Amino acid sequence: MTQTRFYGGHFLLALPGMADMRFDHSVVALCVHDEEGALGIAVGEEMEGITLRELLESFDIDGSQVSDMPVLRGGPVEPRRGFVLHSLDWGGQDMVHVGGRWGLSGSLDILKAIAEGRGPSRYLVALGYAGWGAGQLEQEMHGESWFLADGDADLLFDVPTRRKWAAAYAAAGVDASHLVSGAGSA
Repeated sequence: MTQTRFYGGHFLLALPGMADMRFDHSVVALCVHDEEGALGIAVGEEMEGITLRELLESFDIDGSQVSDMPVLRGGPVEPRRGFVLHSLDWGGQDMVHVGGRWGLSGSLDILKAIAEGRGPSRYLVALGYAGWGAGQLEQEMHGESWFLADGDADLLFDVPTRRKWAAAYAAAGVDASHLVSGAGSA
């Protein structure tokens, strides 16, 4: 019997030529991965037309003291549901510890804490998530979809959104400019 490894706290990096174009050049911060499936937040694409302050305002939260930042497209599943990936210096209602590297929160508590200046020191806000059913991610990882990389909190929070994909590959020792799509045959 083979034992399944669980990869919460890692990055899934889309391989060139991935069939699902919604994940082209994606970096997914894998947050939950167990026998029931997996959940991750894509962190490589900013949403057009919505910022953190606008999101806070939509919940009647005063965000005037918050540094405005883009909201990320977290994935195609439940695109109106919000998530915050954050440093572990904040803990609140329903927070998930992700591999001892970062936290994942989805309640209004964290948005209120951020607006009031008592939230985590580092955070990213996203709408939607990427989800996989039982065994689905493992199957995709054996195909030509994903490269698994170490989930580094500095890369997650400090590298600009559009540079995360190449930076995550570089941190894994791979020059992303040399990647080609599709597998060859001899």
